[in-house]
Amino acid sequence: MSEREPKPKRPPRAVDVAAAAEVSIATVSRAFNSPEKVAPAIRERVLAAAKAMGWMPHAAGSALARRRTSIVGAVIPTLDNEVFAAQVGAMQTAFAERGITLLLSCFNYNRDQAFDDVQAMLARGVEALAIVGEAHRPDLFPSIQARHIPYVVTYSHRPDSPHPCVGFDNRQAFHTITRHLLDLGHEVIGVIVQPTAGNDRVAARLDGVRDALAERGLGIRPQHLCEGEWSIDFGRRSVRAILATEPRPTAVICGNDYLAVGALLEARAMGLAVPGDLSITGFDDIAISRQMDPPLTTMHIDNHEIGRRAAGYLLDCLQGGRPSPLPPLVPTLIRRGTTAPPAEGFASGGIAGRG
Repeated sequence: MSEREPKPKRPPRAVDVAAAAEVSIATVSRAFNSPEKVAPAIRERVLAAAKAMGWMPHAAGSALARRRTSIVGAVIPTLDNEVFAAQVGAMQTAFAERGITLLLSCFNYNRDQAFDDVQAMLARGVEALAIVGEAHRPDLFPSIQARHIPYVVTYSHRPDSPHPCVGFDNRQAFHTITRHLLDLGHEVIGVIVQPTAGNDRVAARLDGVRDALAERGLGIRPQHLCEGEWSIDFGRRSVRAILATEPRPTAVICGNDYLAVGALLEARAMGLAVPGDLSITGFDDIAISRQMDPPLTTMHIDNHEIGRRAAGYLLDCLQGGRPSPLPPLVPTLIRRGTTAPPAEGFASGGIAGRG
């Protein structure tokens, strides 16, 4: 480097902020890490000096000094589905208001991936965890409990769960929507659901359908059950396959609105009137369900509220509280235009679905 070339300017350090604010380095550290211990006027002076220099405390060093990372983890199946995106958005807002960073993992319905992601989060010092569902590897929850950090299971709720839960009773929700169709007079009912393997929520939903049918002496025939990906395309393929069987169902229950939208589109493409020839139900009440023709009968669940409750529970735990178990949310049946009594001549044919 020639003598005429200026020396590169070094980045600002805590000692520079301390000199500019006329305080000690320890006071600079407290102003950022324990602001309640610094007089307001002095803290404002430190913050102003730091802002003018473009200096910020090193996150890892601050965490070490405070024995806190201010990081919380959320483990969800996917962000492709707006119900999980809504939950995460609400959690993000609640944590950000407390200066806490949300670390997100999408495990794509793979239990090993979920376990690995949780271990990585624990290694990075997350202070709390929110995890969708209970159907995980048997060593996942013990690994969290061994770290003595608070956690909560979201999007699911059952009275005998060993875990703190924030969600709703999936089994009861689908019992309710099945009863709606039964009360309309449907007896031969098809079912299209997401994969049940490794998904306790879907397994519970299918149990709820079976419970309600059994109360009327009915059941699901094998040819009337399709299980696969939670897409509009799978909903289309599945309803066509179900309607090609005998006895032909007069109604189809779908595990979510995406499947139901697919079923509705395909039924219309087949020349069927909905609900005149076929009633269809969904679940989640996503935005598109209200825009379909006809609008979709579905179950509404406040996914933002799930995120807010989960964040509130974990924040209470992080502040040293022992929050009481949260009551389940109750999904609301939204009766719209895709359900009606079966057409004349179909209801009596439903006897074939008995036994």
